[in-house]
Amino acid sequence: MPTTFDLTDKVAIVTGGGRGIGRSIALALADSGAKVAVTARSKDQLDSVVQEIRAKGREALAIEADLMETGRIPVIVEETVNAFQKVDILINNAARSFMRPLMDLREDGYDKIFDVNVKAAFLLSRLAAKEMMKAGGGRIVNITTVGAVRGGAGMGIYHASKAALTMLTKCMAVEWAGLNINVNAVGPGLTRTPFSQPIWSNPEIEAAITARIPKGRLAEPEEVVGAVLFLCTENAQYITGETIYVDGGSLANT
Repeated sequence: MPTTFDLTDKVAIVTGGGRGIGRSIALALADSGAKVAVTARSKDQLDSVVQEIRAKGREALAIEADLMETGRIPVIVEETVNAFQKVDILINNAARSFMRPLMDLREDGYDKIFDVNVKAAFLLSRLAAKEMMKAGGGRIVNITTVGAVRGGAGMGIYHASKAALTMLTKCMAVEWAGLNINVNAVGPGLTRTPFSQPIWSNPEIEAAITARIPKGRLAEPEEVVGAVLFLCTENAQYITGETIYVDGGSLANT
């Protein structure tokens, strides 16, 4: 994907980078000149993304990690610094969810969602921020969702976790602004990824959703990338604590 954003020699970590939006972000960061550490639970997906980045002549590192295992979170930062000497950018993209009514979601399902979507993002951000301080600053971008500000059936705890991540974004932005660490979020609308396939694979549900989107269709993963890259560059130097929604106008239509 062609881009005008220059991130030459920056070092980025992308969680959940093996597929979907995370994969597109990892590839775009590499295309923009960044060295990219990609994390995911699936080794096969990781290897595929890293090989694609290296085939472009860029540097990449695969770090297999399940973010529910908090002991692996420091390893992500340690391996990145060992390979590339610093951390400039963190993209908290990894997420968990279950298609369950609130009445049916088990307690352990609730815990898994919040542990990955909020707790892991907090722990990893804090560790990455300590490395960014050594480099004079950095950028953290959290991937949220339009559901963070709009209720919905079937994925209520996922929406609640992303609302929590949105507020965490603001709090980290306030506390770390003096460290020259900008913290922002990008909130996609429904995007055609493996993560959301249980929703859009049903033609009737997809039709009902797209009927409320002014653009008249779902987003593709590559269409989320531009907002993320922008927030990682010097063009967004004075932007922190904000969320950019990439939703085809759906929030404007509610």
